[in-house]
Amino acid sequence: MLDNTMKAQLKAYLEKLTRPVELVSTLDDSAKSGEIRTLLQEIAELSPKVTVREDNSASARKPSFLIVNPGQTQGIRFAGSPLGHEFTSLVLALLQVGGHPSKEAQELLDQVRNLEGEFHFETYYSLSCHNCPDVVQALNLMAVLNPDITHTAIDGGLFQNEISERNIMGVPAVFLNGSEFGQGRMTLAEIVNKVDSNAGKRAADALNQQAPYEVLIVGSGPAGASAAVYAARKGIRTGLIGERFGGQVLDTVDIENYISVPKTEGAKLAAALKVHVEDYTADVIDNQSITALIPATEQGGLHQLQTASGATLKARSVIISTGARWRNMGVPGEQEYRTKGVTYCPHCDGPLFKGKSVAVIGGGNSGAEAAIDLAGVVEHVTLLEFAPELKADAVLQQKLRSLANVDIIVNAQTTEVLGDGSKVTGLQYKDRVSGELHTLTLVGIFVQIGLLPNTQWLKGTLDLNPMGEIVVDARNETSIKGVFGAGDCTTVPYKQIIIAAGEGAKASLSAFDYLIRTSTRTAE
Repeated sequence: MLDNTMKAQLKAYLEKLTRPVELVSTLDDSAKSGEIRTLLQEIAELSPKVTVREDNSASARKPSFLIVNPGQTQGIRFAGSPLGHEFTSLVLALLQVGGHPSKEAQELLDQVRNLEGEFHFETYYSLSCHNCPDVVQALNLMAVLNPDITHTAIDGGLFQNEISERNIMGVPAVFLNGSEFGQGRMTLAEIVNKVDSNAGKRAADALNQQAPYEVLIVGSGPAGASAAVYAARKGIRTGLIGERFGGQVLDTVDIENYISVPKTEGAKLAAALKVHVEDYTADVIDNQSITALIPATEQGGLHQLQTASGATLKARSVIISTGARWRNMGVPGEQEYRTKGVTYCPHCDGPLFKGKSVAVIGGGNSGAEAAIDLAGVVEHVTLLEFAPELKADAVLQQKLRSLANVDIIVNAQTTEVLGDGSKVTGLQYKDRVSGELHTLTLVGIFVQIGLLPNTQWLKGTLDLNPMGEIVVDARNETSIKGVFGAGDCTTVPYKQIIIAAGEGAKASLSAFDYLIRTSTRTAE
């Protein structure tokens, strides 16, 4: 199962164990059970602190295995083989059960320990999903910290019957005590705050006690991170607030055009950005969204930013770097069947449609790449493009047209998502040349039609273009003095990570220049 390189790396990690770990398997006669038996034996051979035994009398999924301290009967369970993207989840689970401390903030760890009630989580993942490990690792850690919390991570590709029974059309899909809890990437803080009913009020009370910032950056993607580093290096009081550190980068699989980094993954780049920011004295506020900007009443005064949790933050200058989100089709049925067949991530959700028919909406690079990836998994892919021709690069079009199980339809306007009330059954589109309506029978729709800026909360406050982008000048200044914009949420052309990072630096330098040239007003 594990090659020599993986064994050497895992052996080094297991040397960090401070208490014994027991791997308790529940297996049957299947080939997958044989693979898991071999995997667990190989792990046990790498450390004297790891033991393995079988308990096939347990009423658990087969094949599966527990990672616990000897004498415990519940905690972290993997149902299926945790390889692929989930191998890191396996390693972290071994380390944390074995006593190695988590790097999460102590306040958050204490919040998990103090949760009251019984929480039995189940997460369905796919081995190719780059969003799933964050959720699996967060829930595993919760199960380690609190004895009233259990977590089972389930390979959806192996337990297809459960995927069908629960109408799961997207991963990660999380269930709590048998009921739907959430779908998609979630951080530990997001999960904890969702189950901790008083978390929002406590967070708002703490934020309301914050002194005014000299620069407050809204959005913690590459632009926001870059702005925070540049501002903190100037020695000014800097705040960085965002819903999830890394932003849209977290949804990017491979990154090969960030100069000096030949190849990396979105989650790794986001983690590196956070480490860099935390090297400075910037005040990082995670898992908070801004709902309103109240501009200062006079130049040099304090701008106010209201959070969804009910807090108000103040700052002499503001940098808005809220990025963008996937664009919706805006047709009947889309929202009703979101995560029930309508999805936006072929890498995450593609394996759930193995052997089935799907559609990809959009003929740009992302749409062509999605169709190519899906063609290797599903039975048939239909790519629909609104324009008369595809916009994808020639090399992608050539590859796409070489695939026998891919059809391409241009001049196609999707008009409705069809379903049976619980899942997608097809879509309707209009031929833009003839005007005729056509229906495709399928079970999955992958939407790849570009991005929309996250600026809806700014309408009527500062100038936006018809696309909703913040209008900025060459110095990243907006229509409000002391408020700057950076990255994908602005009118800057070419939405690229490296451009967003550069724009964040430029906005930060402009904000600093504004501060040193503007007298301070403290009356507000």
